[in-house]
Amino acid sequence: EWTGALLDWKAALEALQERLAPAFCRSETRQSASAFIEGLLSPAERKTGWMLAEQAGLARPYRIQSLLGRSRWSADLLRDLVRSYVAEALGDRDGVLVVDDTGFLKKGSHSVGVGRQYSDTAGRIENCQIGVFVSYASRFGHALIDRQLYLPKDWASDEVRRTKASVPEDFEFTTKPAIARE
Repeated sequence: EWTGALLDWKAALEALQERLAPAFCRSETRQSASAFIEGLLSPAERKTGWMLAEQAGLARPYRIQSLLGRSRWSADLLRDLVRSYVAEALGDRDGVLVVDDTGFLKKGSHSVGVGRQYSDTAGRIENCQIGVFVSYASRFGHALIDRQLYLPKDWASDEVRRTKASVPEDFEFTTKPAIARE
C-alpha cells in the first residue's frame, strides 16, 4: 500500500488490468496476469514464480508459471496496449526513447539466440541471449514499450536450428542498431 499518494492506486491498477485484459483470451489467464502484475509491484524482495504466487495467496506457483510458459496470449497485443497506456500516462513533448541491449546469461545452447557474444550485463563475452529494449521516458516517469530478441548470424543462418526453435521462416538476420531503429 502506498501512503501519502493523491491517486487511488487500487482503482488505477484495476483500470490498467482491465485495459490489458484483451491480450489474455481466457478469464483464468487474465486473473493470473493480474496476480503477476500485482506481485511485481509488491514489496516482495524476490520476484520468482514461487514468491509471486505466495504474494497472490496461491499455495503453489503453477498459475504464475503457466502464465509465463504455457498459456496462450498475445505478447504483441499486450505490448501495443501498454504502449498506448504509457503514451497517455507519461506522454510529454520532451519525452525521449531510450534504447538498450541487455544480455541474459544462459547455460547450454538450445534457447533461441543463445551463443557466445558480448554482454554488457557480464562486461565480457559470455554464453547468453541478447534482447533489444525500448523505453519511453519523460518527466512523468519511464516504462518499457518494446522488445525484440537479437539472433546472432550463426542462429539466423541455421535453418534447422531456427525451425526447431519455432523462429519464423521469413526471419532474416538484423543487427542490434537496425532492430532499435525498427
